[in-house]
Amino acid sequence: MRLIVPFAPGGGTDTIARSLGSLLAKSLGQPVIIENKPGGSTMIGSETVANSPPDGYTLLVATLAHAVNPSMQPKMPYNTEKAFSAVTLIGSSHNVLVVKPDSPFKTVGDIIEAAKKSPGKYTFASQGSGTSAHLAGELLKNLAQIDLLHIPYRGAGPALTDLLGGQVDMMFATNAAVAGFIANKRLRPIAVTAPAGKSKLAGVPTVEETVPGYVVDSWYALYAPAGTPQPIIDKIGAAVKRAAQDPDFIKRAEGEGVMLHSSSPAELDAFVRADTQRWHKIVTENKITAD
Repeated sequence: MRLIVPFAPGGGTDTIARSLGSLLAKSLGQPVIIENKPGGSTMIGSETVANSPPDGYTLLVATLAHAVNPSMQPKMPYNTEKAFSAVTLIGSSHNVLVVKPDSPFKTVGDIIEAAKKSPGKYTFASQGSGTSAHLAGELLKNLAQIDLLHIPYRGAGPALTDLLGGQVDMMFATNAAVAGFIANKRLRPIAVTAPAGKSKLAGVPTVEETVPGYVVDSWYALYAPAGTPQPIIDKIGAAVKRAAQDPDFIKRAEGEGVMLHSSSPAELDAFVRADTQRWHKIVTENKITAD
């Protein structure tokens, strides 16, 4: 079995996929290989799955970009609604706005103030256009009425490398991607994208406490190629549900800010459909386009 991760190694999606893959291998009694296929705003990896045989041996680890791409991409090599069969939700988390320890920015208010004084001067990285990190920055630009420059990368790993190196000023990253850097104080968290008062990082406020209405979720889900037989989807979904109850996986996921919650295919379809509609509105109103 192949789990296709549409990002470079080292990011939050890659971390979750590898943890899940090892448990699926034990549960299903067969090897599970993680394949990283970054680029194209996750479309390169997604197309691989869309064009694979519907036999349950090639699965996509999808993220928020799966719901956003139809609104942002003028041309896609597949029809998102028709090319995939929903399997299950894996989990969700909120992003963390991080900077280098020597950054002059201590709060979201500091960023807003600086950006208003120097529009377009300050940069924020993301793991690719249309990802939660990108939209988190765009939503801040819109609600705070500031101008920040978006710098997209082919995965969270390369983006974090340049953030650590000082090539970019900040990043809205998944907690899974930056927990280690925060722990060893190589990055400093400024705020999380959870609702006001719901931050799970001790001493770190939410963006919404400074910018009313600001909330951004990240999520992870499994999709198979369209036409995959329901018994196969059910078997994989049951294996993911068992994995989500594994104490070590739960502990590892919670340590990275991810809450595990599997779902039925129908529940995943409804969840993603609602998210697609929500972000279509934001993309349209903010005139966000693919880089």
